[in-house]
Amino acid sequence: MSSTLPAPTPTRRLRMPSFGVQVLLGLVLGVVLGLVARSMGPDGVSATGEVDPNWLTETLTTVGGTFVTLLKAVVPALVFLAIVASIANLRDVAGAARLAWKTLAWFAGTALIAVSIGITLGLVLQPGSRTSVSADAASEPASSGSWLDFLNGLVPANVLGLQASGGDDGSVALSFNVLQILVVAIAVGIATLKVGEAAEPFLVVVRSALAVVQKALWWVILLAPVATVGLLGKAVATYGWDALGSLGVFTGAIYAGLLLVLLVVYPVLLRVNGLSVRQFFSGAWPAISLAFVSRSSVGTMPVTESVTERNLGVPRAYSSFAVPLGATTKMDGCASIYPAISAIFVAQFFGVDLAVTDYLLIVVVSVIGSAATAGVTGATVMLTLTLSTLGLPLEGVGLLLAIDPILDMGRTAVNVTGQALVPTLVAKREGILDHEVYDAPRTGGWVRAAAVEEDRPSATVSTVSTGPSLEPSARV
Repeated sequence: MSSTLPAPTPTRRLRMPSFGVQVLLGLVLGVVLGLVARSMGPDGVSATGEVDPNWLTETLTTVGGTFVTLLKAVVPALVFLAIVASIANLRDVAGAARLAWKTLAWFAGTALIAVSIGITLGLVLQPGSRTSVSADAASEPASSGSWLDFLNGLVPANVLGLQASGGDDGSVALSFNVLQILVVAIAVGIATLKVGEAAEPFLVVVRSALAVVQKALWWVILLAPVATVGLLGKAVATYGWDALGSLGVFTGAIYAGLLLVLLVVYPVLLRVNGLSVRQFFSGAWPAISLAFVSRSSVGTMPVTESVTERNLGVPRAYSSFAVPLGATTKMDGCASIYPAISAIFVAQFFGVDLAVTDYLLIVVVSVIGSAATAGVTGATVMLTLTLSTLGLPLEGVGLLLAIDPILDMGRTAVNVTGQALVPTLVAKREGILDHEVYDAPRTGGWVRAAAVEEDRPSATVSTVSTGPSLEPSARV
């Protein structure tokens, strides 16, 4: 007598929502917890007169701050290795010099459009004349930018671009200058091209190290949905809606400019070049969403490079050069729209009349001064650079600092979108864009499925690897 055992019922694994959905859930939860933390009020006032945040605000600050600290920890190695490897890869690209110059030209061209939109909105909306912010909030920032700082920053103090500062308690804090790291990396990359065959062992080490750093950064990136809760929650708990109310017109002008660039200028450029707008944004969405949360173009760089190549069809040999360069110098949000509207706001607030030459100076600073923000990261540096060039009072920066984290989310998202857009447009115009990859259906994950990558036809330029891309179709 034989008996047949029933086939085991396959267990269904719980499928996590896509990364984009997780980030959106984090945004909602962050706002809710931020409002709860703000309603709880502070725990008290310390002996020095400082407000002691409650436990929920402190927790949100710690969660968000830890994520940002982890991102910053890998930035120096990431920038150096990515730039060196990408420059070395350009030797395998036909017409590399032409690609480099066209990339820089597109960076400048789109920045010119963005700053023009910012100036127009500033003049039309008059944010400095329509604000209830108190003049008592005016104060000079702790750090500022100038052309002299920019020029001095070009000279590396050491090969790692590290700087040390001593505290009052005898402690020593280390920081890094991205601009100096960029200069050193470009010099080393060009040197490897000149050395030739003898530099191959060095490049093997660089590419291996880049792969390790990208893997470590990938683990950090997976924490982004949780970090979203902390970053946004802390912003809401700390600033609430009071500052937004007094600077409502200014905030609206900034986001109107960002949306015009993101949803009008970029789509028009895509359509003019015969590319699908939907395919671009669906392909670039993982990088855009991470940029919105992390507020770091450099921290988002590996994801930007991954989606640019694997979702948008830009050859790796070119994208590995254009994206790292853009992450440090291509900032339509931070270096074009924001300083243009902010400078007009400060001028209107303090009753300073700007001449036509002043508006032209804003354009010049925005188009060619983006690199200055790489030396000391943050849009505040670009704003102080613009104000000092125009001779406007730097105290105006203090008026805007209260809502800077809220604005920085949108600014960084636009920055990263432009950093993915320009390589795509240049690749399309040069005839090296893989249209099969660009037009392929999206899987809904971080990048397209690995199976598609295996069937991908050879590109017209060499796709020398600079290390593995971020995991395909990854889920948290």
